Amino acid sequence: MARFELKLPKMGESVAEATITNWLKEVGDKIEADDAVLEIATDKVDSEVPSEVSGVLVEILFGKDDLVQVGQTIAIIETEGGNAEVVSSEVSPAIIEEIQKAVEVAKESVATPVDFSESDKFFSPLVKNIAKEEGISLGELVSINGSGKEGRVTKEDILNYVKNRGSQPATVVATPAKTVEVPKAVSAATPSQTVSPVSVNGGDEIVEMDRMRKLISGYMVASVQTSAHVQSFIEVDVTNIVKWRDKVKNAFEKREGEKLTYTPIFMEAVAKALKDYPGMNISVQGDFIIKKKDINLGMAAALPNGNLIVPVIKNADQLNLVGMAKAVNDLGNRAKMGKLKPDDTQGGTYTVTNVGTFGSVFGTPIINQPQVGILALGAIRKVPAVIETPEGDFIGIRQKMFLSHSYDHRVVDGALGGAFVKRVAEYLEAFDVNRDY
Repeated sequence: MARFELKLPKMGESVAEATITNWLKEVGDKIEADDAVLEIATDKVDSEVPSEVSGVLVEILFGKDDLVQVGQTIAIIETEGGNAEVVSSEVSPAIIEEIQKAVEVAKESVATPVDFSESDKFFSPLVKNIAKEEGISLGELVSINGSGKEGRVTKEDILNYVKNRGSQPATVVATPAKTVEVPKAVSAATPSQTVSPVSVNGGDEIVEMDRMRKLISGYMVASVQTSAHVQSFIEVDVTNIVKWRDKVKNAFEKREGEKLTYTPIFMEAVAKALKDYPGMNISVQGDFIIKKKDINLGMAAALPNGNLIVPVIKNADQLNLVGMAKAVNDLGNRAKMGKLKPDDTQGGTYTVTNVGTFGSVFGTPIINQPQVGILALGAIRKVPAVIETPEGDFIGIRQKMFLSHSYDHRVVDGALGGAFVKRVAEYLEAFDVNRDY
């Protein structure tokens, strides 16, 4: 018998840690190779960790909601073979003492769970996990002077607080759920209290947000607070694209084994426009602008549970239409099935969202930080339009749609924001109906 160390696998260059959200196996369960053992979550995506070997799960080293670093051992599997990594069965007194200390800290944090929803202040998942592990109350967390943008508490801030915590008494600051203006006479007689939601109508249902919805909520609020959002809109005639797709879609699917939707055609135009206007392919970090070398297009996708995720097409400008269609379909399908990997959502430099899928004519999307722009594709509609010809103008039926461009006015002015979305429109309207795919 040998004991195999199941480690948290590498999940992409930019992913260094993950939170355990659920154990799918219990101690004593038999496990086959490639069986999913646990579920983990990063800031952007949930995924499963499979076993590399067959055997019996004999030890679980981390609990639900624990933050684990890539490469850390998270469980021990006992195998029949002799080629697995062997873990020493002897435990030194020093290790036992460390485990006992960790258990005591865990007991304290379990005994007094922190409800972060009681504060309107945004805290990253990493800061929250450190606060839980160190038994830091919400009042203490709010009292920390953050050095991040908008005064946010960073990893360094909370670690410095933990380091100096033992040398001074903890300061607990009462944090009500909301700041409400109350007359002095009333506030003096009635102390403020944090109250759980109460249904006015007995038939109402109160449901707590799931983990992903809480993350999305935090990202959206943070984006609006960070970027000065402004929008430009333009109407586009996509009649040629509609006719061309109707003509070739069946042959395309037969030859390539992929459905041809409008999305890869639009993505192709956006990638070309970003090459023409690299000022939109940037990000902001403090007082510095980072000009991105690669064009990585985020593709906002709605999940079956109603949540939203943004997988990324890497080096989109280097793909032809067939490659773009395959990338769009692959990421879209894996998003729906919950099979995206953490690296699939990392590294985006610009994002496209298709609000037309739900019948919206146009929208005002929120920027996906730290990017500086996002394009919303409206629904394609048949509309009467003035058609200009050498013989004169006449009214005809055309296929049209709106493009809605939200951009960060801190670094993108109307001239650039408007010129970029106009260039996308020009590429779409000049679409060659005789092109091959």
